[in-house]
Amino acid sequence: MDFFGMGTGEILLILVVALVLWGPGRLVEISRTIGRTMHNLRKSTVDFTTQITRELEDQEKKPPSK
Repeated sequence: MDFFGMGTGEILLILVVALVLWGPGRLVEISRTIGRTMHNLRKSTVDFTTQITRELEDQEKKPPSK
């Protein structure tokens, strides 16, 4: 498993350190916040891509002006 160039052992070490620093309750809250942020970022990216695609298609459909 390769996640951002890190192996499984490195990811587990990061998770254990995070658990020790913030505790299980705070870690769940942080994870939830990160998840919501990623969801909103992904949704914004899809919306932006859709809008740009529509505008490009509209420009292709319009006859060239003289």
